[in-house]
Amino acid sequence: MANNKTILRALAGETLDTPPIWMMRQAGRYLPEYRATRAQAGDFLSLCYNSDLAAEVTLQPIRRYGFDAAILFADILLLPQALGADLWFVTGEGPRMSTTTTQAEFDQLRSVGDIHETLNPVYETVRILARELPKETTLIGFAGAPWTVATYMIAGRGSKDQGAAHALKSENRAVFEQIIDRLTDATIEYLAAQIDAGAEVVKLFDSWAGSLKGQDFDDFALKPAQKIIAALKSRYPDTPIIAFPREGGDRYIGFAKATGADCVAVDNSVSAEWVAEHVQPDGCVQGNLASHHMVTGGQDLVDETRHIVRALSKGPHIFNLGHGITPDANPDNVQLMIDTVRGA
Repeated sequence: MANNKTILRALAGETLDTPPIWMMRQAGRYLPEYRATRAQAGDFLSLCYNSDLAAEVTLQPIRRYGFDAAILFADILLLPQALGADLWFVTGEGPRMSTTTTQAEFDQLRSVGDIHETLNPVYETVRILARELPKETTLIGFAGAPWTVATYMIAGRGSKDQGAAHALKSENRAVFEQIIDRLTDATIEYLAAQIDAGAEVVKLFDSWAGSLKGQDFDDFALKPAQKIIAALKSRYPDTPIIAFPREGGDRYIGFAKATGADCVAVDNSVSAEWVAEHVQPDGCVQGNLASHHMVTGGQDLVDETRHIVRALSKGPHIFNLGHGITPDANPDNVQLMIDTVRGA
C-alpha cells in the first residue's frame, strides 16, 4: 500500500496527473469540531499532551476532507519545553517561554537524552494515528527547525523581526551557537522517535528562515538542516523529509541538494513559475497557495489553485498552502480548493 500513497510517490520523484494535497495547520481553529475538542481538553497544551484528543483533532480534517496526508497535531515549542524551558500560552496572544540568553540559563537546560519523558505523549499520538488513519493516508511528523525554535527561546515569545535572536547572535555568539547545537541534536532524536512510532514522512519547519541573510542563512538554516537530515537518513534511509525554509527567496534554489531533503516546501512570496524553473528541477516541491484564499474564496481561489497546479505540473508536486491556514478561514473554501485541485 505504501507505494500507492500519492504523497510518497511524489516525494520519490514521480510526476502525478493530480498532485496530492494536504494543508499546513489543517487541524485547527477554523474547524468547529477542533474548537469543541480543544474546549474538552481545557487548554492548548493539555490538548497537545492528551494523546487521544491530539489524535482526534489530527483525524478530523481527514474525515471531513479526505486529505492525502495527516500531519501530527503538536506544537514546535514542545521540544524546548522538553529541554526544560517553561512554556505557557496566553489566550489571544500566543506562546510565552522562559528566556534562554545567558550561559547560566543555557546550563539549566536538560540534555538531549532527557527529552523523551516529556514527549512520550506525542509519540503515543503518532502510534494511535498509525493505527487509525485510512490506509491511503500518509502520516507526517514534524519539528521546528533550530533557528525558528531558538527565536522563541531567546525572546520568550514570537516576534515579527526575530530581533532578540539576531541580537544574541551578534552579542554572545557562543551561547547562541550552543542553543542551536542543542536544538539540532534534540530535533534529530525527536523526529527519530516520531518515525519509530509510525511517522512515514517528517517535515522540518523553519518559519523564520527568511530573516537570516548571507552566511547566517548557511550557518543557522542550511547547516542544521543538513545535520538533521543526514542523521535521520543514516537511520531511516527510506523515510522522506520535507524542508520548509520559509521566505528563503533565492535560497530555495539548491536547498534540496545541499541538505538532502526529498522535498522543499515553498511559501507564496515566490511564484509557481519561478519555483518550476528554479526549485522543481531538483525534485519534489510543495506549495504554494496564499492562505488568504481560504478566507476570501470565490473565483480567485479557483483561478489561483488551477494556476499553481498547471505551473507545477511538469514535475513532482504536493499541493499545499504557502503557510498555515488561519483561524478565520471558511471550511467551505478548503473543500473548494480540494475539489479544484482534483478536478483541475
